[in-house]
Amino acid sequence: MSLRQRQLLTPEEYLANERRSKTRNEYYRGEVFAFAGASRRHNRIVTNLVTALDTQLRAGPCNVYSSDMRVKISAAGIYAYPDVVVTCGTELFEDEIKDTLLNPLVLVEVLSESTEAYDRGTKLEHYRSIESVRNYLLVTQDRKRVELYTFQGGADWLYKDIQPPNTDVEIASIKCSIVLADIYYNVDT
Repeated sequence: MSLRQRQLLTPEEYLANERRSKTRNEYYRGEVFAFAGASRRHNRIVTNLVTALDTQLRAGPCNVYSSDMRVKISAAGIYAYPDVVVTCGTELFEDEIKDTLLNPLVLVEVLSESTEAYDRGTKLEHYRSIESVRNYLLVTQDRKRVELYTFQGGADWLYKDIQPPNTDVEIASIKCSIVLADIYYNVDT
């Protein structure tokens, strides 16, 4: 009996396939992982975050993207789709198609039961390896809670757990403040 070995894709093969695909897939060192659809709650939180951030940033040099902007984590060999991405200044892309960002400033993940452990652990570690990242937010779906990681320099990150409903989420790197209740507007928690 022979064991069939899974074929690993090169980054170029992954990008070619992904650009033709109707679904989103993340890439990790040759392996491809399909994304499941998001819940209403998840989508509302992402919409609220994008709206709040874009409203504050649109007059300046920053851009806000929802979950379809792919980010390359070069050090880890990963292509990922954060729920929200913010850039400021010159954006760097993998190639001329400009669908794979190399220098995000702020990354946001809305936690799901199936991804929470990964988002808090391995993904956090990988996102922190991107030189340009200054903030990483984890947003809980089933209660009002945002966890904010802020780069302090070197290997140091400051952690802040934001829970009271009328507390502001201050994202210093982009000079934005979002009321916690606005993140959860029209979301059953």
